[in-house]
Amino acid sequence: MKILIVSDAWHPQVNGVVRTLEATAGFLQSMGHQVRIVGPVADRWFSFPAPSYPTIRLEFFARSRLSAIVDDYQPDFIHISTEGPLGWAMRNLCMKRKLPFTTSYHTRFPEYLEARAPLPLRRLVRIFAYAGLRRFHMPAAAVMVSTPSIEHELHKRKFRRIVRWSRGVDTDIFKPWGRDVAAYRDLPRPIMLYVGRVAVEKNLRAFLDLKQPGSRVVIGDGPDMEKLKAEYPNAHFLGAMAGEKLARHYAAADLFVFPSTTDTFGLVLLEASACGLRIASYPAPGPIDVLVGTESFAALDKDLSAAVDRALALPANIDAATAFAARYSWPVCTAQFYNHLQAPTPRAVKRLVRIRNWLGRFAHHAIERLVRGLQQATLRLRDAGKK
Repeated sequence: MKILIVSDAWHPQVNGVVRTLEATAGFLQSMGHQVRIVGPVADRWFSFPAPSYPTIRLEFFARSRLSAIVDDYQPDFIHISTEGPLGWAMRNLCMKRKLPFTTSYHTRFPEYLEARAPLPLRRLVRIFAYAGLRRFHMPAAAVMVSTPSIEHELHKRKFRRIVRWSRGVDTDIFKPWGRDVAAYRDLPRPIMLYVGRVAVEKNLRAFLDLKQPGSRVVIGDGPDMEKLKAEYPNAHFLGAMAGEKLARHYAAADLFVFPSTTDTFGLVLLEASACGLRIASYPAPGPIDVLVGTESFAALDKDLSAAVDRALALPANIDAATAFAARYSWPVCTAQFYNHLQAPTPRAVKRLVRIRNWLGRFAHHAIERLVRGLQQATLRLRDAGKK
């Protein structure tokens, strides 16, 4: 089958959405399918950096480009991965052409926007953001989410046709490589590690404010990097990494700390456990679903400092951590994704399209009659003037 995936998050960005789409596309191709991923084009007229994220480009007015891609590629299935301007353009194109599509909910954007809004407007911003997301996903044949808590949350907010699409980890790359990496050799132990975007929604200050002895290491990049470097000179910011280099830095640490309360899954939790690390986290969406049955190597607490103390008190249990990560297989996750692509178009959407087409035809005929009437009236006036 030909599968078209449209995503506002794509290379050169480095984040969980990009890594998920890369892995899914790779395994779909290994199953014999053709996959094309369309992301924003940076050098188009209406492509701009995202507010507070200069490294992320947003492409506006992309419908004509997407239309040409659909005409050329002729996909069997269309999946819209993100709710950005590119995702909206593809959604509207599918609605206009009566093309079925699925969507996924990777990111809790309302909470991200709320964290950036002025304090008096935060609740209002979140309400409007969820209303917009509900409208975006309403026509989708299936809305894919990664965990039960996010599914429950969206059900409460009146989202429909929600299905589960889990995440995986490549255990050939993420595995216990050993404890020796050059960047850690002179750092006091225990080495507490954070991996992810350096941005306000990741609640990174909760990690950097920890008072436990040892070293706090941050791997990743983002809009708050320089500000946090200045505020926390004793922390170690190593920049963005990927692949085996990242895996080796995971494996050489003593503890992985996950301070975010806004993630829908937390792919880094699987990567850390696959490398044999102990984990400390808040009991937030993502960790409470992912870290089930991990008491031998993970600790969750509403007080992050208490979670860190409990996790550090656990004996290193590499076997339990790696066995847990091995349950999350990309082939299984990819099979879930492919099955959901085949979900039937909702009857309500078909009805909406029929009504819209009928209204369009009615308006077209009404305008035609009006024009003919005006033409006839003009001719009658002209004839009357001649007489």
